[in-house]
Amino acid sequence: MSDTRPILFFDSGVGGLSVVAPTRALLPRARIVYAADSAGFPYGTRTEGEIAARVPALLGRLVERYRPRLAVIACNTASTIALPAVRAALDVPVVGTVPAIKPAAAMSATRVIGVLGTEATVRQPYVDDLTARFAGDCLVLRHGSAALVELAEAKLAGEAVDPDAVANALAGLLDQPGGERIDVVVNACTHFPLLAEELAAAAPRGLRFVDGGPGIARRIESLTAGQDWASGSDVLVFTRLGEHERRVAAGLAFARVEAL
Repeated sequence: MSDTRPILFFDSGVGGLSVVAPTRALLPRARIVYAADSAGFPYGTRTEGEIAARVPALLGRLVERYRPRLAVIACNTASTIALPAVRAALDVPVVGTVPAIKPAAAMSATRVIGVLGTEATVRQPYVDDLTARFAGDCLVLRHGSAALVELAEAKLAGEAVDPDAVANALAGLLDQPGGERIDVVVNACTHFPLLAEELAAAAPRGLRFVDGGPGIARRIESLTAGQDWASGSDVLVFTRLGEHERRVAAGLAFARVEAL
């Protein structure tokens, strides 16, 4: 019997598309439902309490409507705060997103790595734990940037990205004491890989950037191994469908656009 169940991706905005892309590469026949909490955007400046209450409730509604085979929280901030609660609330497998500190530490020659995320993500104890477990011999510097999140959203809406704004955000990490020795930067927000070209251009020296998208895609492939994939329409869902969201949707290859 054909299995039409989709994979549900959830983020505050369009950042999770950086996780969808490597997933599509591994599972080209997968049906995708991508949900952006545009009414709650941005998460990085919200309190932990707001996110902890909002994310499980929204995912519950999305799972009820779209009946996915699994859900992916394609958002570092939501994952580091709400992942355990979401897993407890839903009856489908849930894949989270965490900063790629482990692969960054493995790549670093200088033993100084940077974590570039939202303000909410970089201050989470989860980041402390990942650092202790996988980068104990490294100096790990952190910087939270709401500006980069907004710039990524603007880029996907067809707007030009100010290179000075990208450079200023990156300087918040590199200008810290020891920052001149950073050789690997963790994109600890799924929005940031959408600015890969702009970040590379703004880097004052050769830096390598790493994110969790490919690893998440491999995890999804593993969890769905042996499952059937029936054809069906991909859906883009917004919790608020305004002019910005319509501009974003116009540049994306989703068959349907809906409001939750």
